[in-house]
Amino acid sequence: MIHIVLYEPEIPQNTGNIMRTCAGTDTHLHLIKPLGFSLDEKSVKRSGVNYIDKCNYTVYENFQHFCEKNTGEFYFLTRYGKKRYTDCDFSDTNKNIYLIFGKESTGIPKEILQKNLDKCFRIPINDNIRALNLSNAVAIVLFEVLRQQNFNNLLDFDSFKGKDYLTENCVKYN
Repeated sequence: MIHIVLYEPEIPQNTGNIMRTCAGTDTHLHLIKPLGFSLDEKSVKRSGVNYIDKCNYTVYENFQHFCEKNTGEFYFLTRYGKKRYTDCDFSDTNKNIYLIFGKESTGIPKEILQKNLDKCFRIPINDNIRALNLSNAVAIVLFEVLRQQNFNNLLDFDSFKGKDYLTENCVKYN
């Protein structure tokens, strides 16, 4: 199973977007307190649209509490990582994979990263910015894991309109 872990997220819109992404990919979301918002705020619900109720998530008091309750492969996204996220092998669908992302302002604490240097990775970017938006970073790395796992159990067509929607409902132009 794939897990997204947000260490002390601060911006409700980012968490709402991530909740929607997790709901659409059957990914479990873990939120580590303190949170910079209340989970029932309108802004979080607006960002997650009406899919938050389909998001499987757990809230933890702190990082130690999270570690006590979860086992598997922990990977830490940080701008200080020395390897790319695409260098990681996420292909084993029998492993619990935890992708851990830090808070928007300061990331994951150095003390946690230093204990896990071999599991720190980054998304390559230029030097014009410090980091990508948190919800964008989660989506990029999550979909790499899903790609490596052949998009396990995800649909290759639109379930609302049907897989032949474009071919059955298109107008032919001469």
